Amino acid sequence: MDDVKGVIHHIKDHQDYPATKEEMVAECENLMDFSDGDKKWFSENLPDKTYNSAGEVLKALKLDD
Repeated sequence: MDDVKGVIHHIKDHQDYPATKEEMVAECENLMDFSDGDKKWFSENLPDKTYNSAGEVLKALKLDD
């Protein structure tokens, strides 16, 4: 993942919750700000479930502090 800060920002400030992995990946695919590699990483590393908060997503991706 090249743009960790950008992904965290999007997850925290632009994503509506609850959201499924499918919904989040679909939205990610439509973003021009992220490289194809980052989109692929996000899709491959996000576990398949419904997320109720940004914190849950960041924890699942191991991007939480």
